[in-house]
Amino acid sequence: MANVLEKFGLRPHRKLDGTPLVGAQNRYKIANNYGTAIFQGDLVEPKTAGVIERHTGGTSNHVIGVFNGCFYTDPTTQKPTFSNSYPGGIAADDITAFVVDDPDAVFLINADATFAQADLFQNYSVNNGGGNTKTGISEVQLDVSESGTNASFMVQAIDISQDPNNSDVTSANANILVRINRHFFRHQTGV
Repeated sequence: MANVLEKFGLRPHRKLDGTPLVGAQNRYKIANNYGTAIFQGDLVEPKTAGVIERHTGGTSNHVIGVFNGCFYTDPTTQKPTFSNSYPGGIAADDITAFVVDDPDAVFLINADATFAQADLFQNYSVNNGGGNTKTGISEVQLDVSESGTNASFMVQAIDISQDPNNSDVTSANANILVRINRHFFRHQTGV
């Protein structure tokens, strides 16, 4: 049966050892007036100013984790605002991002093409999909065409989803379980 196409970025699934992730996330700052939108499920990377920014797909920059929403004081209404996404261009000094940053977290991601069983345990890039502005959810997918053993690829495929609607390896868009290969906390580097 063909898989259901559903783009949702990286969705927290479990820890590498099989235990539940139980909603673990940490706070990070987004720079005042940062111009790029960040959607729930997007990879984010640390920057030298002590802030995070959206990871650009196809690059090998280390990431700190997966964006899971944010809080800021709306500059127009002065009301506290919680959102699945950061719309970009918010002039506020209190923009706080919530990020699933556990280096042992495992995420579910939709593949952008057919993903075979033999493709497991390879490293992959992610595409630079945007996001849904109504739901705030990312549309990033696993870039099946960018794979191999190169350590600069962003994620590593570890399993195929058991979801009957998205586990068919004979058609496009299977959901794949991945871990972050280029995690900032694993590489012991600074910014």
